[in-house]
Amino acid sequence: MFMGLDLSSATFWSAFGSILLANVVLSGDNAVVIAMAARTLKPEQRGKAIFFGSAAAIVMRIVLTIVAIRLLTLPFLKIAGAGLLAYIGVDLLMGEGDGDGGGTEVSGMFNAIRTILVADLVMSLDNVLAVAAAAQGNMPLLVLGLLVSIPLIVFGASLLTKVMERFPIIITIGAALLGFLAGEMLLTDPAVGQYLGAVSETTVKAAGLAGAVLVVALGNWLQRRSNA
Repeated sequence: MFMGLDLSSATFWSAFGSILLANVVLSGDNAVVIAMAARTLKPEQRGKAIFFGSAAAIVMRIVLTIVAIRLLTLPFLKIAGAGLLAYIGVDLLMGEGDGDGGGTEVSGMFNAIRTILVADLVMSLDNVLAVAAAAQGNMPLLVLGLLVSIPLIVFGASLLTKVMERFPIIITIGAALLGFLAGEMLLTDPAVGQYLGAVSETTVKAAGLAGAVLVVALGNWLQRRSNA
């Protein structure tokens, strides 16, 4: 028994495995954002941004998980989150090609970490519910499971940054993913349900697609405008 954890219990390992699997599977979109935020940095800065951004995001997610059920019942929270996600997606598209020049690396690294934290905070609102359910109220188990998942998420983000260098189209796909999540979050906010009633799954997905198109179109338009 360690900090309330019975390491010899099959129940412990079952719950631990569920937390680990849920967090890794649900963090696919987070890994995309981490990779996109760090892609413009120089290689020696990129690893630091990915590691510290991921570690800080996991710590923040632990705190968020503890209060997630109450947070998700607050009206307009997801609407605000949708706006943030859309903004991040557009901003990341506009930032393509940045990161050159001396004297900007430190600022760039902190900006990348900030972007990672904001995006992870918004996207984790739904994800943490599954992780909290898997923990079955056991906070030490929850913390342990999330901490162990850090290297897996860092590896995924590091791999994506290398792939993005060879296939820039992935950057656009990542921005579209953020727009899709923003559209879905917008229509699943409790305030929307109060005014519009129950929203069908088809309508939610359609809103996601509309959000993806909007973010990509706006990001590309602003990028062309800034380069003109």
